[in-house]
This record gives sequence, structure tokens and C-alpha cells, in this order.
Amino acid sequence: MLSLLRRVSIPTISSSSLSCKVIMDSNNSFGGSSKLAALARQLRLYKPPPTFDESEIEELRVEESAGKVVSQVGFAESATPVSNQPERFRPKRAAVLICLFEGNDGDLRVILTKRSSMLSSHSGEVSLPGGKAEEGDTDDADTATREAKEEIGLDPSVVNVVTALEPFLSKHLLRVIPVIGILSDKNAFKPAPNADEVESVFDAPLEMFLKDENRRSEEREWMGDKYLIHFFDYETDGKKFVIWGLTAGILIRAASVIYQRPTPFVEQNPKFKVPRFVVKDTTMS
Repeated sequence: MLSLLRRVSIPTISSSSLSCKVIMDSNNSFGGSSKLAALARQLRLYKPPPTFDESEIEELRVEESAGKVVSQVGFAESATPVSNQPERFRPKRAAVLICLFEGNDGDLRVILTKRSSMLSSHSGEVSLPGGKAEEGDTDDADTATREAKEEIGLDPSVVNVVTALEPFLSKHLLRVIPVIGILSDKNAFKPAPNADEVESVFDAPLEMFLKDENRRSEEREWMGDKYLIHFFDYETDGKKFVIWGLTAGILIRAASVIYQRPTPFVEQNPKFKVPRFVVKDTTMS
């Protein structure tokens, strides 16, 4: 159920004067650490679309039991009414880490996980490392890197956090902040997955989320309006993965920002309406 909380100020990653202008295309891949350093400088100038000021209003939060960020549905917050109707409800906060590094062929790659098949919810699904904010977290970057260390053994000291994208809303109305970090030395990361949560750790080319290859979509409905869910089929080292839902939506947005070009396909873009009552079991489905 909705619970009324006192006024609080949740720390976020500073994004003063952020307006990303990263010029990249298929023929301009990452050639070395100098290119990654240039990307880091440019991403620090990225400014996500404005949302409501979290420090200035009384909060109504949606309760959700799961601590991890895996969802079949997820949308950029600017596409929803939350940013201009914050008095209706306030989702709980979470963060995921989009950890980028340079592949052997000079391409930009992102670290992903496959959840354990033994989990009671979202078992076997692909996700970015991340989870709900905890009381000791100083900001969204702290949440994302802490969760990445807990889940896959990624030391926060080897990740250069450069920016955060606009928030996304999960199926259960969890407010998810995608944090972008750069791993300059990929050899500094030796995957050590938490067997209770993660079955495997792998990486995929970021640019594939701007391509129609290996992509399919399904039409869903939210309060009478239709939208698309995207699925990306990916195979590496003889293993097949399906990247979809919230994770796919976040990576589509990240790729669009970094490569500075739109997708050749229609993204999820429903005409949102806020339900009259938002409770624990309210979902976008």
C-alpha cells in the first residue's frame, strides 16, 4: 500500500550543465583508452530530461518487495505522467550500472548478468547489475556500484562513473536510475558472480541496441493504450541470451545517447495515464 513519508532529500548524481554531444558512428569505434577518456569527458556533459525536484515535496512511495531491478516492462520517466504529476505517487528508488569497456575489436561493450535459475522471481532473465537504494548509499552511483560488487564482484574503484541517464519506471513503478561507468582496464575485472543471485556474467556490444538485427517486439497494453516490448537475441561462447523489457529499454536509450542517433525502429511509446489509485500490486501490464 501507499505509505506517506516525511519530507526527505535523496542524493543524486550531480548533472550541472549536462548536455551530451557524443559524435560516434559505426566507422568510428573506440581505438584505445584515449577514446574512452574522451567519451568520459563528453558524457559528463550529458543532461537528462528534467523531472520533478525530489527535495521539495512530501513523498508517496509505492511499496515493492523485490530488491533487484528486473522487469518485463520499463519506460523512460519523461514518457510518463510522473514528472508532471508527482503528487499522485512517488516510486521507490533504485539504480543500475551500465558498465562500458572496449572490446578486443575496438567496439564498445556493456556488462550484463543472467539471473540464477533458482530465484523465485525473474529467474534466468538478463539484467544490468543493480538494485534498490539502501540507507547507507550516498547517491545513485553508490547504489549501482555497491550492487555490482555484491552481484558480480566488480570493484567500484576500477569503474569511472561519468553520468546518469534519465530515470526509468519499472513494471512495478520502481524508479530506476541508469548510471554509466567506464571500465578503462577490462583486465581489472575478474567476474565473481554471487551464486545465489547470478548464474553468469557476459558482455554484449552496445551498438546492437540501435540495430534491427536480432530484434523482435511484442505489443502490450497499459490502461487501454498499446506499446511495444523489445527483445534482442544474443549468442556468445555458445550460450544464448534474450535481453528485453526494462533492461533493453535502458540500453536502447544509452546507445542512442552515446552514438547520437535514433533507432531505426519504433521505441516503446504509449500514451500514459496515471491510475486513480496506486497500491502495492499496481503494475504496467
